[in-house]
Amino acid sequence: MAEDSDRRVPTVIVDQVHIVYKIYGTGAGRGSATSALSRMVRRKSSPAISEVHAVRGISFTAYKGEAIGLIGSNGSGKSTTLSAVAGLLPTASGAIYTDGQPSLLGVNAAMMNDLTGERNVVLGCLAMGMSHADVRGKYQGIVDFSGINERGDFVSLPMRTYSSGMASRLRFSIAAAKTHDVLLIDEALSTGDAAFQRRSEQRIKELRESAGTVFLVSHNNNSIRDTCERTIWLESGVIRADGSTEEVVADYEKYMKNRR
Repeated sequence: MAEDSDRRVPTVIVDQVHIVYKIYGTGAGRGSATSALSRMVRRKSSPAISEVHAVRGISFTAYKGEAIGLIGSNGSGKSTTLSAVAGLLPTASGAIYTDGQPSLLGVNAAMMNDLTGERNVVLGCLAMGMSHADVRGKYQGIVDFSGINERGDFVSLPMRTYSSGMASRLRFSIAAAKTHDVLLIDEALSTGDAAFQRRSEQRIKELRESAGTVFLVSHNNNSIRDTCERTIWLESGVIRADGSTEEVVADYEKYMKNRR
């Protein structure tokens, strides 16, 4: 656990952030030949544009050594928030400040399906700024951590032959091989088995102790409880609660139970 003095050093500040998506071609028959013909008759060159206000004026501050869970129902703005913190989405208004480079690890993290797991490990590590010597030193540990070779020499096979769980484990193992200033994990642990999740939770604790900050989006509340001591609950693009994990997750579970 990081020292109390370190924990009060901000790493991410989200200040009154709004994020708006533009959606093209909305309405009945969008994208269809009928809608295209209708636009021609009305002499419109492009479909209608609508907006989705995905995140609505949220604010929070994250500190060194924290592991913060993000929970909420589907479409609540969790993944959108992480993408904005990573610099992948622009804000409509408000601002995001980060100390260091955020790294986003998601279930769709880019990997080359036609390349072997071995080549993806090397390329992934180099993309994170490791030297070739660092990659050689960490390579076997990454493969062992992922567990993809427990039932054969899968690391020498193309990524397209991997199950979603194997690919997810390898993605996390590559990302976790480096100490990150801010690591953003979006459902990347959801497909791992129980043993891998325990290893992942331990690695997240190690990242925190090395003064990193970790955000974890997951629909697995037990994983949030085991990994994070602070949790932010987003619902319909606004923050419903921000506090201790036990209290926030308990309130969220009551809310979801009453919705059924």
